[in-house]
This record gives sequence, structure tokens and C-alpha cells, in this order.
Amino acid sequence: MSQLRLARAAVFSAGSWGTAVAKIMADAGTDVIVHARRGEIADAINREHRNPGYFPDVDLPQTLTATTDPATALDGADFLVLSIPAQSLRESLALWTPHIGRDTVIVSLMKGIERDTDLRASEVITEVTGIPAKRVAVLSGPNLAREIMAGQPAAATVACPDEATAIRVQQVCHTSCFRPYTSTDVTGCELGGAVKNVIALAVGIASGMGLGHNAQAMLITRGLAETTRLAMALGAHPATLAGLAGLGDLIATCSFPLSRNRTFGTHLGKGLSVEEATAATRQTTEGVKSAEAILGLAQAHGVDMPITYVVTALLSGKVTLEQATAALMQRPPKPER
Repeated sequence: MSQLRLARAAVFSAGSWGTAVAKIMADAGTDVIVHARRGEIADAINREHRNPGYFPDVDLPQTLTATTDPATALDGADFLVLSIPAQSLRESLALWTPHIGRDTVIVSLMKGIERDTDLRASEVITEVTGIPAKRVAVLSGPNLAREIMAGQPAAATVACPDEATAIRVQQVCHTSCFRPYTSTDVTGCELGGAVKNVIALAVGIASGMGLGHNAQAMLITRGLAETTRLAMALGAHPATLAGLAGLGDLIATCSFPLSRNRTFGTHLGKGLSVEEATAATRQTTEGVKSAEAILGLAQAHGVDMPITYVVTALLSGKVTLEQATAALMQRPPKPER
């Protein structure tokens, strides 16, 4: 057996994206164990090789198993893959840290900014665990879980300050259908993934209001501009935002009608309240949770982010839909940058 096939990954948790990445890694030859919060999900994965909570119609690899015990999942794990809501990361990670191996590489799939601290997921991970940044990687890109589960072609960026670690992660998730590229720009990848959720909310709002494709294209394009401004202010490379973790992820999330953030925005655009849209969406919507933190980052670094500002104001009830539209369209004209 090759060395690659000896790699072991623990994936926390058994949600849609966590399950999709678990399948990718198992297909790549990695021994994968998923940590599920609910016993019935773990049992179904082990007995039926399916996740009834998210993909009841998709067969999972035989080498993919599940448990509800974090210590069991982390025992001997070369990689810990985190796919949980960004706002619960700190609390959850504090409980799991004692079980993380001294050489385990942590891979973050999270696309949010922590409220109160304005920290990116990788920063929270290093702060809570004490693990050096060279052992923390980020995987981000235009990856819709349903398409991944169907075996359709996709690509992503694996970013880590240590290129050798990025290559290790690349190797354990490279399949005939999933092509990972490497990068050392963690900041750019994380901000691209976080801000695109807010822009997708704006695109969804426009769609729900019955605004046309021109308006949606405008929001995507100018959304990329403000994402790039923020990322560069925090030290990211502009090329990252033009790549898979930036433009690619933005297009996929804003263009796919069933993406969580766009769907949430569509509900708002049709007149639902934030509470009603939350109930209708039924899954964690990172853009809603992170919008205020992203705006805080922008303001702290003197970065103008008008779309993020308006979406945040709408979510907090400070402006109406009509006022939000007017606020964007009535901004003073200026050169395109």
C-alpha cells in the first residue's frame, strides 16, 4: 500500500460540505472518519454508507466511517478537517484540542469571520489550539456540495503559509474529479470565501426584488472589487482574488439559485424578515453571521465596502429594501477601481 493511502483524516462534521470533502478524501485514497453530532447520522453512514441528513441518495465510499466521539475520530488523525459554523468554532475547538495529535494538520473549510474579534478561521484555530500557522491550511473554491457528491468536475485552492503542508493537503484530496491548487496566501483565500457570502446575499436580494441580470452582474463585479480592496489591505495578493478562492467562489455562490446565502437573500428580497428567512433557509448562512464582522474589518482598515455596508444595514433593520437599493445607486460617480 502506498504512503498516501495510509493517511487518516478526521472530518468534523457531517454537514453537506463536510460530507462532500470527506467523500473527496476517501475517493483520493485517504482513510476518513467523520465526526457526527447525531448518533443516527453516524449509524447510517456506518451501516448504509449514506448520509440521510443531506445526501440520502448518494453512496459513500466503504472506507468512510463515522463516530459521535471526537476522541475516537481524532485518534491517529494526520488531518483534522473542520467544517462547522464559524461562530461556534472557538467553543467547539476548545473541547477538541486535547485530542489533536502533535503533528496533525488542521484544514479549515470555514468561510466566515468571528464576531466580536473579527478574526479569520485560521487565526481562531492557531489562537485556541496553539498549533503553528504552518500546520493550518485552508481549502476554498467554487465548490457546490451537491455537484461534488455527483462526481462533477471541480477545483479549489489549498492555502497554507508552509508550501509543503499545502502540498500534503493537495495530495490527500486530489481525485479525477477534484483538482486542488496550492497557495501560500491564506488571508486572500479566507477573505474571498467570507466576503462572497455577503455579496451572494446582495445578489439574492436583487433577485427576490425582481431586479434583472444587469443588477446582479453589477453586484458580483463590484462585490469582487470591494473584496479585493479589503484583502489587499490585510496583506493578500490580488491574484488570489482573481482565482478559484476569489472570483471562482463568488460566481458559483452568486449564480447558483440554491446556494444558502443567495437563497437567504432571495427571501429577504421577497419581503421576508431576517427571522422568517432564517426559518425558511434552515441551514447556517455564514454571510448573515459574518457581515457585521467583515464590515468591522473594513472600517478598521479604512476600506470602502458599500455593498457589505448596505447588506449589514438591511440585516440589522436600519434600512428598508428600497432604501438599500437607493443607497447603492445614488453613490457619487467615480472612476472604476
